[in-house]
Amino acid sequence: MSDLLDDASGRARRYLAALDSRAVAPSPEALAALARFDGPLPERASSPDRVLAELDELGSPATVASAGRRYFGFVTGGSLPVTVAASWLASAWDQNAGLVACSPIGAKLEQVALDWLKDLFHLPRDSGGGFVTSATAANFSALAAARHALLARAGWDVEAQGLFGAPPITVVVGEEVHASVQKALSMVGLGRERVARVPCDAQGRMLREKMPPITERTIVCLQAGNVNTGAFDPVAEICEHVRSRGAWVHVDGAFGLWAAAAPARAHLASGIENADSWATDAHKWLNVPYDSGLVLTRHADSLRAALSVGAAYLAQGEARIPYQYTPDFSRRARGVEVWAALRQLGRAGLEDLIERTCRLAEAFAAGLSRKGFPVLNDVVLNQVLVSFGSPERTREVIARVQSEGTCWCGGTIWQGHTAMRISVSSWATTEADVDRSLAAIVRAAEA
Repeated sequence: MSDLLDDASGRARRYLAALDSRAVAPSPEALAALARFDGPLPERASSPDRVLAELDELGSPATVASAGRRYFGFVTGGSLPVTVAASWLASAWDQNAGLVACSPIGAKLEQVALDWLKDLFHLPRDSGGGFVTSATAANFSALAAARHALLARAGWDVEAQGLFGAPPITVVVGEEVHASVQKALSMVGLGRERVARVPCDAQGRMLREKMPPITERTIVCLQAGNVNTGAFDPVAEICEHVRSRGAWVHVDGAFGLWAAAAPARAHLASGIENADSWATDAHKWLNVPYDSGLVLTRHADSLRAALSVGAAYLAQGEARIPYQYTPDFSRRARGVEVWAALRQLGRAGLEDLIERTCRLAEAFAAGLSRKGFPVLNDVVLNQVLVSFGSPERTREVIARVQSEGTCWCGGTIWQGHTAMRISVSSWATTEADVDRSLAAIVRAAEA
């Protein structure tokens, strides 16, 4: 075991050290070599060191270098060194974080990290939460809690009786609602099409004056950080409008919720503390390894009622049993990495990470504008949308950039416009990386 772990450590160190000198996307040859994984299940056992060598020699070249400094696709942060190390240690611990009895350290670090996060996001101190796989799972968990609360208020036990014959629930979303909320609505049984859609402005912000009538059985889903523009719905204004009517307000803040922890950007998240539930990812802006999502709600009892189920062998007396706040019984100890990131960064380090990546996004936008390429969004966070003319030309530029390998940027359609989407989310990205990437993008656009 010791020799094998030393071997794995050496291979991981060499992989990370080579990220800056390799293309961000894997080469065609590396992708073709993946075919060597095909074949029937071996009849006989292999030595562990041989398996590890095969995984590294065929697998490492075929990775996308999203752990590096010039990956600007989706909203993917690299992993802080301390979180990689913490993840290795937690994997060696091999803890089931669902039960205190299985992992006292996992439960303790989850609780500490949750308390720190509530402080950073300025959320009610008595809010409850859980560690899940992603913002999709966090949205699902929060919507399950909302469904429970609204139907319990009407005298309906949805966990016992289901939705057949239940009083109807109205769901309100913006026209730019993220796909993860739509997926969560389908999984929780409320339907992604049986929703009231509210028009948005040019940045994707929901227009409060266009909202439908609100009742005590309404769930309003808001965005903190549009996935294309970074814009925030007017959370404070909408909360004031709908909560007096008994509605539940849920905030999908997969990456934007972290703006609340940076004083220079916190105004964007003004009013989120007045919502009922929140979803976010730690594997985005906090830069912890995949996968790591978080659900938080001021109604901890509703979250627990929606997601918990008892069994004689699971009975315990602890105040907080982790599995009761997530969809999973058994799961890895995600709280270890989140605790490690927050413990190492501290409040000042987290503020710097968020503000620095936002400034780098602004540098991208300024550099592209100087070259005459229209930036389609107000760059208020870490997202930049840029067009290179016709849809065909823009798609061609994106393909050239991805193929050339200096950096990696994705494509999107924003309110009818084909655009390149640049997301600056990694702790490792520097001004030099932005300059180098800008040069590559301009070369691709001018070719």
